[in-house]
Amino acid sequence: MRHRKSFNHLGRTSSHRHAMLANMANSLILHKRISTTLAKAKALRVYVEPILTRAKSDTTHNRREVFSLLQSKTVVTELFRDIALKIADRPGGYTRILKVGNRLGDNAEMCIIELVDYNENMLSAGTKETSKKRRSRKKSDGSDNQAPKAETVAPKAEVIAPAVEAVVAAVVAEEIIEEIVEETSVESTPEAEEIAEEVAEESAPEDEISTEDEAPEEEKNAE
Repeated sequence: MRHRKSFNHLGRTSSHRHAMLANMANSLILHKRISTTLAKAKALRVYVEPILTRAKSDTTHNRREVFSLLQSKTVVTELFRDIALKIADRPGGYTRILKVGNRLGDNAEMCIIELVDYNENMLSAGTKETSKKRRSRKKSDGSDNQAPKAETVAPKAEVIAPAVEAVVAAVVAEEIIEEIVEETSVESTPEAEEIAEEVAEESAPEDEISTEDEAPEEEKNAE
């Protein structure tokens, strides 16, 4: 029974366990993901997440505290320079455990523990899922029923419009023709009569004169 056991000892002494967790934390910070057993991954998560939280505040005291646990200047520099910027907006839950099955030799549960902000595939998948819009399930207000009516009216309007335009054009043409006929009938008859009379008057004397002039010439020739 696990009475009063707050953590997993992992079958090791205290010094061995702390050294092992420190080495695993160094590997996780450098490589961003490691493969291990499920029990070790759960113990490592409890060990490394407070270190990551402390790295979000870059002070000399925090650097010294982290170095006392990890014992590696390279890892401390990587943690405060790069990783702290990635996890700055995350309020916790910096690691993720992914189960991958059992080990062949002893059938131990295996998993991958990784830093959440460095898995680009899952981050992109999460943004795509959140960007999807849900369709509203509100009851229709009759707008759907009115849509087909508008669709049926549109073809009729297309057929009727040319016919109406043709009728209007015919009416306008008839009115224009009537106006032209009225103008010609009123104005042309008096002018035509006057012109005819003038032409008749002018042509008549010329004929008479020509006949009178021709007659004496003929008589002279006869004499």
